[in-house]
Amino acid sequence: MNDDKSQNTEENKNKEKSENISSAEASKPKSTEEKLKEVEDKLLRSLAEIENQRRRFEKEIKDAFEFGSYNFAKESLAILDNLHRAQIAIKNDESLKNNKDLDKFINNISIIEKDIVSIFEKSKIKKINTKGQKFDPNLHQAMTEIEDDKVETGTIIQEIQAGFMMGERLLRPALVAVSKKKAPKNTEKEDKKDNK
Repeated sequence: MNDDKSQNTEENKNKEKSENISSAEASKPKSTEEKLKEVEDKLLRSLAEIENQRRRFEKEIKDAFEFGSYNFAKESLAILDNLHRAQIAIKNDESLKNNKDLDKFINNISIIEKDIVSIFEKSKIKKINTKGQKFDPNLHQAMTEIEDDKVETGTIIQEIQAGFMMGERLLRPALVAVSKKKAPKNTEKEDKKDNK
């Protein structure tokens, strides 16, 4: 027990000595060169921080100009989709097929559709090309697979809904039907037996 007390007192004395030395160093006036180095270091750090902040602000401003209209553009695609659906519905309507002004009406809808596409292109919004393309999950969303031995597996056969890009950013994926190889008939019969 005495050994523990003597050891604790020695440790306390060592701590006091080290504290005295560090307080003596702290109270010792710094030379002008040391002060100058500290100030220079603080200044360089502040300048670097200001430069980093300037770069962040520039990037945010650029992104705001490029993608500020992203949500508006995404919602506007519904107008284009509805015009396209209207054209198809009008062409397939039996009661309207006999109307002599039908072609004029469809042409007017086509003009409106082209104007919207032109406005989109000016805003760097472009339709994703799908015809005969290989399926890319970054640009396309497969809605169904269609058996077709004429084309390579994974090739887009049909576009269900157009997809669009805004610059390099995906606005909406294209909904597509993708080809697959026909399953052999023997395999189909075996699958049916397994299911029973």
